[in-house]
Amino acid sequence: MNITKNNATTAGRPTPQPYGEQKLGQLLLDAGKLTPADAELVLRLQKREGLRFGDAAIQLGLVSQIDIQLALSQQFDYPYLSVGEGGFSPELVAAYEPFSPQVEQVRSLRSQLMLRWFTFGHKTLSVVGAQPGDGTSNLVANLAIVFSQLGERTLLIDADLREPRQHELFNLGNRAGLSDILIGRAEPSVAIRVPAFVGLSVLTAGTIPPNPAELLSRFGFAGLLSTYSEHFDVILIDTSPSANSDAIAVCAAAGSALITARQDYTKINELASLSKKLSETGIAVVGTVLNHF
Repeated sequence: MNITKNNATTAGRPTPQPYGEQKLGQLLLDAGKLTPADAELVLRLQKREGLRFGDAAIQLGLVSQIDIQLALSQQFDYPYLSVGEGGFSPELVAAYEPFSPQVEQVRSLRSQLMLRWFTFGHKTLSVVGAQPGDGTSNLVANLAIVFSQLGERTLLIDADLREPRQHELFNLGNRAGLSDILIGRAEPSVAIRVPAFVGLSVLTAGTIPPNPAELLSRFGFAGLLSTYSEHFDVILIDTSPSANSDAIAVCAAAGSALITARQDYTKINELASLSKKLSETGIAVVGTVLNHF
């Protein structure tokens, strides 16, 4: 059904404009990308040549393609940011470069995980690398963003209690987090809602403990995941490399693992060893990702 709204006049009579086009123009006005006088010029060219509002604005040199994409992301509830906005790490390419080939691969991974794991009622997935430097933290952060862009209520947990990175990537500061909850010094509500992304929350690692393996092996961690599963659709867990004993404890609590390997970096024998160790522990290995981050 076509809905029209009056926002231009011809010979004293209103000329209907498609609702979507009018809203795009309003978003560009609200963002300061167009002035009311600019919008009039765009509307005249749009009517004269039968162009879309955004195409007409670009043709007049008033806005860039990036300006249009940012406005469309708001119009279609698909949030992403202009470079530098929000103070997040540039490594969050899903936030700053959502149409790049790299992010398209992350969205493809999201689709595979939805089909192979989350559609079967599962909500929790740990992501673990065979060795340090596999890019696990980077991958899981971008994966969390694209899940939130899909409209899923997404929680990203930093369970790397040795060298946590999610607080840095999302510019959150490593306040009270997972470790503090596990020792009873904080409540699950310390998970931080990230307003820039619809439905995305992050639970940072919190205080770095002297005994991460023992802390994460406690029943309290599995119980915490159960509590969060009542409020989130997707829970992704950033895990320390499998060389650390706590990595298996995290994967066991989650009941599942996605293995990451870095191209031209990860050793095949370490990858095979990790897969075998997870399977022997009864952890569902959802798949292996060749990471380009």
